[in-house]
Amino acid sequence: MFKPRQFVFHKMVTLFCYLACMSTTLCFDFGNTRRKCAVFRNAGIEKVIYMQDDSNEAIQTLINDYHPQRSILSSVIDHNPGMEDLLKKHTRFHKLSYKTKLAFTTPVGKPETIGADRLALCAAAVHFYPKMNNLVIGLGTCVTYNFVNKFHEFIGGAISPGLEMRLKAMSHFTAKLPLVEADANVPLLGYDTKTNLQTGAVMGMVYEIDGFINDYAARFSNFNVLLTGGDIVHLGSHLKNKIFADPDLIFKGLYAISETNNY
Repeated sequence: MFKPRQFVFHKMVTLFCYLACMSTTLCFDFGNTRRKCAVFRNAGIEKVIYMQDDSNEAIQTLINDYHPQRSILSSVIDHNPGMEDLLKKHTRFHKLSYKTKLAFTTPVGKPETIGADRLALCAAAVHFYPKMNNLVIGLGTCVTYNFVNKFHEFIGGAISPGLEMRLKAMSHFTAKLPLVEADANVPLLGYDTKTNLQTGAVMGMVYEIDGFINDYAARFSNFNVLLTGGDIVHLGSHLKNKIFADPDLIFKGLYAISETNNY
């Protein structure tokens, strides 16, 4: 029979053993618009952090707060190089690039030109939907269409302007059109300048995405579509095709890559 002190000690030992078994990974996704970090405890996302900057102080704070064992960075911008040194010092760090060990191949002309974000999205598709023809659509600053076939080959896709870019372009390249914000609740027939711009940008993207999906589906069997990115909230409800929408897809791909490369 436990005495009170023995019981407390036993509980502390149990908690310590539990925490020791927990594996924490920081997955950084630096896009053209935002810098984000997902905290994984084992294989699950605990928190997504929107970072103000990537200074050494900001990275050190994350390390101090979460005590990660592993970290991985996907960056399409000129980020602070000092953060890599910090992460290497405190974690098993991996920077995603075309040299990364992946669960798929990249038989394209210049694999070194493939964006890190596209590699992460493809990794997620292959991890969750193996041996399928996957079209992964990323709704970021640009819209990326990333096709990974059933043989796990990333063979390309397309890139087009994102929603915010379209809205800004119409204002910037004209003399009198205003800059308007995106809105999911757009009418089919715009009734003033604002709604004409919103409908044109939102529904134009919707028709583009549905058109791509229809053409891919007509060509490939065993076909699957994954959609991710911040503009899901504006576009997802308008799409006519069946899709799997996951705003955290890129982080899940980064985590899968980290598990393979950070040993």
